[in-house]
Amino acid sequence: MHPPETAGVQPGHDVVVIGASAGGVEALREVARNLPEGLPAAVFVAVHLPPGSRSHLPEILARSGPLPAEHPKDRDRVRPGRIYVAPPDHHMLLEDGTVRLARGPHHNHHRPAIDPLFESAAKAHDSRVVGVILSGTLDDGTAGLARIKARGGVAIVQDPATAAHSGMPESALAHIDAEVVPLSKIGAAIAAAVTRPPTPASSALDSEKHAAMLRHVLLSENGPSATTREES
Repeated sequence: MHPPETAGVQPGHDVVVIGASAGGVEALREVARNLPEGLPAAVFVAVHLPPGSRSHLPEILARSGPLPAEHPKDRDRVRPGRIYVAPPDHHMLLEDGTVRLARGPHHNHHRPAIDPLFESAAKAHDSRVVGVILSGTLDDGTAGLARIKARGGVAIVQDPATAAHSGMPESALAHIDAEVVPLSKIGAAIAAAVTRPPTPASSALDSEKHAAMLRHVLLSENGPSATTREES
């Protein structure tokens, strides 16, 4: 596994994944505004978008804060200090230090979806991941955030009281022991987490079992259509 290029900096967590849905654009603007220039981590964002739409989110986030933002191309190498936004109608996955784009099955009725990004990050980067859930409805991201936590990563959830739509934060907090942070302080919380030493994998074994059980429960609740709608 090749880690993101870090220009000599070896942070504790150099991969940040963020999921948002309804009300998420304004939340992401606030987060981007408060991220520091030169953040020694790559930031990946998945937001629910309707198929066939055009996303201007990279431009919005680049204008909002100091970090450049872009829609990545398939197999782009990951670089720190950048924001990568999942393009419409594609899941964004992390694999061996690169970004992969896929038009596979819908997850939780969405493509892009949050869980595929979070779970691929946990698989590829283990305890080096910071996962963040922002405003949105229903429960996309809960299973993926549990997987990140299980691998020893950091779980941050927007305080539901500060979310335009509290469903996703509340779902995550109902199942995961996460840091609850008001929207105005999430950028600073991410910056602090990036330098935090990772949790040893051995201390996360019970959480890994919990994550697998949670995913099974959520799939049972949502039904097979949540994950098996195949598109070309």
